[in-house]
Amino acid sequence: MIKIAPEGYPYIAFFLILTILIFFVITAWASVVPFIFLSFMIFFFRDPDRTTPPGEKDFVSPADGRVILIQNVYEEGFLKAEAVEISIFMSPLNVHVNRSPCDGIVKDVIYKPGNFSPAFKPEATLHNESISMLLETAKGLILIRQVAGAIARRAVCRAKIGERLGKGQRFGIIKFSSRVDIYLPVDTSVKVKLGQKVKAGVSVIGEEKG
Repeated sequence: MIKIAPEGYPYIAFFLILTILIFFVITAWASVVPFIFLSFMIFFFRDPDRTTPPGEKDFVSPADGRVILIQNVYEEGFLKAEAVEISIFMSPLNVHVNRSPCDGIVKDVIYKPGNFSPAFKPEATLHNESISMLLETAKGLILIRQVAGAIARRAVCRAKIGERLGKGQRFGIIKFSSRVDIYLPVDTSVKVKLGQKVKAGVSVIGEEKG
């Protein structure tokens, strides 16, 4: 049985009803097109269970996809400190459910309206619509930003301010191709490389030093 993210129910219901109506009202052949869309929605909104590695010093990936950026930056919007930024691009074929990189308490959730340029472009993190979640952890403050892309027009953060998240716990989803930026403590030992494919809640992307 395929587990589906709740955000996918309206899309699946719409194409299921459309497929049935066209099948019985028009022809079986005509129902093939909405059935294809129905199948894609089921595939896209799949939400498989994951086993998160137990390492207390590890940060796991917040998203499925491909690592497109690793750099040291000064994050002036929320952290106001030096940080290691890792960006992950999610294609329409990836699971789009996002997971917490470590244990922590949600300190803030900020929605920012913006553009919908391709998520893999460097300027997307600054100018695209996004939701930033500030996580207070034993390792310090961590920022996770869900960035909408050219196709993804909606990011959803289910986490509420004051909520405690466990490492690997689901906290949101971005609909269709998109990107997730994570800002880790500057002394984090990065465990991934550019171009590497990662899985949310499973792949270790960094390790706390010391």
